[in-house]
Amino acid sequence: MATIEKGSIVLVSGANGYIASHVCDQLLQAGYKVRGTVRSQDKADWLYERFDKKYGKGSFEAAMVPDMVAEGAFDKAVKGVSGICHVASVLNFSSDPEEVVTPVVKGTLGLFASATKEATVKSFVLTSSSAAALLPMPDTEIIVTKDTWNDGAVKAAYENKEVDGYTVYAASKTAGERALWKAVSETHPRFQVAAVLPNCNMGEILQPGGAMSASTGSWVSLLYTGDKTPLYYPPQCFVDVQDTARLHVAALTDPGCNGERIFAVAEPFSWNDILAILRRNFPGKSFMDDIKPSRDLSRIPSGDALALLQKYYGKGWTTLEESVKRNVAQLV
Repeated sequence: MATIEKGSIVLVSGANGYIASHVCDQLLQAGYKVRGTVRSQDKADWLYERFDKKYGKGSFEAAMVPDMVAEGAFDKAVKGVSGICHVASVLNFSSDPEEVVTPVVKGTLGLFASATKEATVKSFVLTSSSAAALLPMPDTEIIVTKDTWNDGAVKAAYENKEVDGYTVYAASKTAGERALWKAVSETHPRFQVAAVLPNCNMGEILQPGGAMSASTGSWVSLLYTGDKTPLYYPPQCFVDVQDTARLHVAALTDPGCNGERIFAVAEPFSWNDILAILRRNFPGKSFMDDIKPSRDLSRIPSGDALALLQKYYGKGWTTLEESVKRNVAQLV
């Protein structure tokens, strides 16, 4: 990894989030310093406590960005950084695109604009989503390429009055990533740019007490407690959140990732798969019955992501079994 020197500062937006906190952790583990943006100081307290203890004081610092869509919101935060991971997003699953799509696009373009004004920036990574390419359609084979975009979600978000929040979320990820690549083509920045597109993230939740508020990371925890809410979502592919974070580090630092869309997608799962893992690992606990079998048959180009994990970390994807066990560790 040669693009960014060890010891230099990497900015991570939305640092207290499920994925972003892992990105911070993996960057620190790789020898970088991290400046993480949060909306208020109290959201950074647990990050300081965790990272000061694990990596030493001064390895992590927080930067306050109360509103990522404000003009120049990130101008101060990017000062002196060598890399940027833009992970912050809108995860309220509102069905109103003005509450979701608009701020995601503005936040992405705002941080990119701030990056172009800071001479020290060498690399910019966007946390996109596989939802920017497609929404899962159970039992239907869909072939995805690096040129596949979920423009149908964007159209539905603005034209369908009965659109659901999940589709609007997909629209925000599609529009946000498209806006970034458009800006790159128009401005030709001096730094490299890449996007990481994870599917459903599972695995360890770093925030103490965060088992039920970690976006997709809470789905397994909910099933563990008997809550059927996750069953609303169709079966899809998963990735362990630590693998997603590692791919951010690779995308940030490997020159070969410039201009790439990196699909962080390990393997398909069904809710029955997860229930089977829970039953196997917690035989003394009762779980809900299996549901009607269904599976995501999408073919997603994740070979480059796997190669990056093997190149820099010496191993491939974390298994679903291991990820599920890590996911419920706070509850056991």
